[in-house]
Amino acid sequence: MVLGIGARGGVRDEELDEAAQAAVALAGVEVDVVATVERRAAAVRALATRRGWELLLFRDDELAEMTTPNVVRLTGAPSVAEAAALRGAGPGATLLLTKKAFTSVTVAVATTG
Repeated sequence: MVLGIGARGGVRDEELDEAAQAAVALAGVEVDVVATVERRAAAVRALATRRGWELLLFRDDELAEMTTPNVVRLTGAPSVAEAAALRGAGPGATLLLTKKAFTSVTVAVATTG
């Protein structure tokens, strides 16, 4: 299972941990991969290291190609959390958990098709 994460700049480790824990609990699955956009690599890399998860990083344009249930109203771009989870899970992936928003973090969980 792949946990997709979107985050604001300067997000705190505690916020990432709490959002990741909530996503895993809500999806009711174990996660072994976390995926996000490259510009959030440092923060999410620390989370992946703490949890023992593989980290996948995607460019903005790679995530923009994904079709997601939620889009960012301001830009019309797909949800980073959903797009990263789906892209990380590969072709035919489906969302087990659609985007859930926290103060500075969004999360989604996808499974391979």
